[in-house]
Amino acid sequence: MIKRRIIIAGPTASGKTELSLRAATRLGAEIISVDSRQCYRFLDIGTAKPGSPELARVPHYNVSVLDPSEKDSAARFSERAGQYVTYIESKGKRVLFCGGSTLHLQSLIQPLDHIPESDPIILEELSEVAAAKGIESLYEELLQADPDYAGKMDGKNYQRIIRALSVWKQTGIPFSHFHTAKSVSLPKALDLFLIHRERAELHERISERTDRMIRDGFTNEVIELLKMGYQPKLQSLRTVGYKEAIAYLQGDITHTQMVSDIKTATRRYAKRQITWFRKWDFATVLNLSELSMDEAVNQITEQVAAKEQKP
Repeated sequence: MIKRRIIIAGPTASGKTELSLRAATRLGAEIISVDSRQCYRFLDIGTAKPGSPELARVPHYNVSVLDPSEKDSAARFSERAGQYVTYIESKGKRVLFCGGSTLHLQSLIQPLDHIPESDPIILEELSEVAAAKGIESLYEELLQADPDYAGKMDGKNYQRIIRALSVWKQTGIPFSHFHTAKSVSLPKALDLFLIHRERAELHERISERTDRMIRDGFTNEVIELLKMGYQPKLQSLRTVGYKEAIAYLQGDITHTQMVSDIKTATRRYAKRQITWFRKWDFATVLNLSELSMDEAVNQITEQVAAKEQKP
């Protein structure tokens, strides 16, 4: 019998980690993190990375595997994920993906088309424009060059705007043309579970998690990263939480403003994630505002067992 693979997805602070740990324990699974920042070493508190107790409880993959100076992408994640899957299944274990990074998750559902590597010189030129005029100016340029991709973008994401424009300038082909125009459906041996929380509850969880990050020493984590020589312009540090902390450490904002800005940016990020997830009408929704963790785990295990028993 082929063991079904499982994805547990959801917006930030929705409870993915705890649900995945419980489900993995019940199903004899090992977890592959589908998070675009947990893959970086030293980015621990700000990414809500699983700690030693969680890692001891269930083996995790794609956690702390890259240096913060390295660039990553959905395509590179997809390559790593394939290797992790082969290894996990060779041991007779089940694969459980857990995360909220939308393009990374999409790559598990729909294989990515081959896209040319970006020219480093073009990337540097675009980065200089962004630094001088702001990413909004490049977003406007992308709207003109590739309205299809810009219109479907998961927010004004710095990295994706730069990437899309660099490919267009290099090849003359809009970035959207590299994405096959075909309907998306769930692969047969894959179950996708999507966590839902009521808006007010999710916002409260975001606020509580941000406060906990600060208490746990998040600012010191960022100080240490900068002391180690990692520059604020790195892809890994130009993300929610880290960029606000750097602004505070550089004297641009107060500590109170930093905390407020992190909460606001995280809520906006969650909203963009939810907008993306609404396209997945093939997902099984788990409303954790109504279900207990145990009830959600039961639903996951029962659905997986029922599908595996089918001929």
